[in-house]
Parts: sequence; C-alpha cells; structure tokens
Amino acid sequence: MSDRLNVLLITSEDNGPHLSCYGDQTIQTPNLDRLANEGACFEQAFVTQAICSPSRASILSGLYPHQGGQFGLATHKYTMHRLFPTLPGVLGQAGYRTGRIGKLHVLPESACPFEFVWNEPARISFSHRDVRMTADVAGEFMRDCAEPFFLMVNYSDAHLPWLPQEFGIPEQPLTADDVRVPPAVGVDSPRLRAHTANYYNCLSRLDTGIGMLLDELDKSGKAEDTIVIFITDHGPQFSRGKGAIYELSVRVPFIVRWPGKGSPGMVKNHMVSCIDVMPTILDALNIEAPEPLPGRSVRPLFDNEVEGWRTHIFCEWTTSHPFPLPSFLFPQRSVRDGRYKLILTLVNDQDNPVENYYTQQVLVDTGAMQSEIDQSPEDVARAYDSWRRPKRFELYDLQADPHEFKDLAEEPAYADIRANLLQILETWQSETEDPLADPEKLARLIEEDLEVQATRGEDKKPDFKWKYVDYLYG
Repeated sequence: MSDRLNVLLITSEDNGPHLSCYGDQTIQTPNLDRLANEGACFEQAFVTQAICSPSRASILSGLYPHQGGQFGLATHKYTMHRLFPTLPGVLGQAGYRTGRIGKLHVLPESACPFEFVWNEPARISFSHRDVRMTADVAGEFMRDCAEPFFLMVNYSDAHLPWLPQEFGIPEQPLTADDVRVPPAVGVDSPRLRAHTANYYNCLSRLDTGIGMLLDELDKSGKAEDTIVIFITDHGPQFSRGKGAIYELSVRVPFIVRWPGKGSPGMVKNHMVSCIDVMPTILDALNIEAPEPLPGRSVRPLFDNEVEGWRTHIFCEWTTSHPFPLPSFLFPQRSVRDGRYKLILTLVNDQDNPVENYYTQQVLVDTGAMQSEIDQSPEDVARAYDSWRRPKRFELYDLQADPHEFKDLAEEPAYADIRANLLQILETWQSETEDPLADPEKLARLIEEDLEVQATRGEDKKPDFKWKYVDYLYG
C-alpha cells in the first residue's frame, strides 16, 4: 500500500437511500452493494440543504450553507462570500492531481481549482447520461496520474428528467407496475408510480455506471491505495423531497471504503453529515485543515471509538432562486436527535413556495397534485397543509412517525422536548454564526430578494452580484 492514498469522491443527484444496500428491494444495486460490503455503510447520513449548490458547497468546503454563503443555486449567482479552502484547492497545494467529471455548480469557481475537468453535455448532463464514457474518462485520468490523485465524479442521475433508458441502460426499464411511490410522499396514483419507475431506472443506471467506474479503478492498479466515498447531494424530486427540510429531502446514502480501516461490511447508525466529507478526506491523507471546520472525520467510527460522537444533526433551507417562479426564499432550520426532530421556520404566516412548486405542477410534474392529496389518508392531507403554511415550530417523533405526518409541536406532553431541541438549535445558530438568526439581516435579505424578483431575471446575467455577501457577512 502506498504512503499517500488517492481519493475517488462519487456524487449522484437527487436521490435518497433507495438502494438495495439500504434495504430497498425495488431494484438491486449490486455495485453500490459491493462498495458497502467492502467498506462502511452509514444509515443515518444527511446533507446540509436539499438543493444542489448549497449541498455541493458543503461537501467541497466542509461548511454549512449559511456559513459559506452558498445558500442558493449558483445558476442564480448565489455564491460563497469569500475564497474558503476547498478540497481541490487544499489537495492541489498538497501535491495531488485534481480532476472533476461532471458539473461543479458552486461559486466562485476559482474556489474549486480542479486541474482536469470533463463535462461534455452530450455525454454527462441532465439530457444525456453516458455512464460508459464517464467511466472511460475517469479510468484514463486515474491511470495517467503519476502523483496521487483526487478525482470527483458527479453523475447526473437521478436529476430530472427521469430518463427511463440512456445509451441502452438499464437494459429492461421498470414500469409503474413494478414500483410503489416512496412512503414519505404519502400519496399514491398511477401517474406518480410511473414517475417512480423512472426514478428507479435512473438509480439502476447510476449503479451500473458506478460499477464501471470501480472496474476502471481496479484496472488502474490503484484500488488498494484509494479511499472511495459515495454520497448524493440531496433527496429525490418528489413532494416533500428536494427543496424541503423533511427526511425525504435531507437523508441520503453515504458509503466509505477506506483501505486499511475497519472491517468489510460495516453498518453504522451514527449520525453523519456531508460536512464530514472534507475532514474525513483530509484525515485520511494526513493533511491538517487550513481553517476550523464544523464537521469531523468518520475515522473514529471505523475504529469503533464512538464515545463522544455527535448526538444531533442540523439541516437548513434558505432559498434556491428568486425568479422566474415565486421566490423560494423561505428560511428554515432543523435539529434532530436519535428520535425527535424540530423544524424552525424563520418567516411567519407565509405560504411555502416550495410546496406550491410541487402541488401546482410549476415546471415539474413529479409532485402530488391537490386532487391526489385530497384522496390521501387524513394524516397525510394534514401534513401537506402543514407543509403549505407551516407554523413556527414543527416537531416529529421519528421513531413512531418516520415519514413526519404527525406534528407534535403544540402537544403539551412534548413541550419539554421542543424547548430542549430549540435551545440546542439556537446554540448551533450562534456557534456557526447563522446570519439569518438576526431579524434585521433576515429582513434585509427578504428586501433584496424582492428587489431581484422585480428585475425579472437580472440574477442570471453574467455581471450580476448579490449584495447579501456584504451585509450578511461584512
């Protein structure tokens, strides 16, 4: 084994742990199962925010979105407020050859200086997904590196559109009769089952592609010297998924194969976050983090040194874009322990634009329509009402109610639990310097968001810059 490990960081888009190694038997995912069987499968893994750019910025920088400033989509010019250290930057300075396959979607791009980039739209994009060529390009990169490498491979599956077959994969696509809608959606219909089938077809193609990628790593002769990490950026684009702050949106697969660490087939139930990716990689490579990070390396979990591991996980939602839809600015924060989860909505008496986006079928048709919601069980219909216009607090018992259909926030018997979680959440906001905990700063962000909405698309022009970078962070 080499003294310096390589790093293969694999990400997918818009999928939860709907894989056979996580117990979902709708499809078989033998290649991800293999990776899990050779490493560790983390069953309680979460992203920081359920939208692409904020989550990917957290993976690459180790920061919460509200810390770095990338709390909306790079497409709409949301950006980190300064050049934070990131994995490609730190590893490049440490002598690693860095490469990226697929999109970045984090600003400023100069904060993530990959040496090699392959992002061919006809082969790896939302419209085209050639997993064979993706593996071939990755294999060439890995074989040609004389120095240790850091390669990030970003698959487009399972982002919309959910393509049933691309470049002949999968060979036999599923149909609506083969699947059921994820239980956390709470709504079922033939229409949604048809969408679900294609969601799983994307996951089948993803698994096939990752198998090809791992085969290329084996062929390079460097597999025994490479730490492999697989994570997705957030949950699927169903109602109560992507863009929300519920478990369907923030809970993700996370698999780590670390040469020389742990035993094959480890299953870990300790709570981990995408902010742990950067400290884990730096720890594996014996590189000190240039700045303090809120996450931590998962090395102790591989070594079964679990005393003192985190007891709470934190997630957030701020926005994704201001236009052309009604603005998605709807700040929320959440904290959960091993059983209970508290959601705090920072704006009061407002409809949630994310719910409207799904239910009104704005640009996407994978959400539950109101007519379907009306035919659902009473507790599900109430949950959709709560999502549409949430109260300041929501509280869920995830042991009794894993899909978050029964809000307990106003139940007197749970008052102490709510108060305790709120105190922990507010302490986290203070320690991580959440700017939106300050009502005046939140009001300024809302005001700027309204101004940008009125420009009807100025935020997509090349020279547009948000002012929040100055007044939220100085």
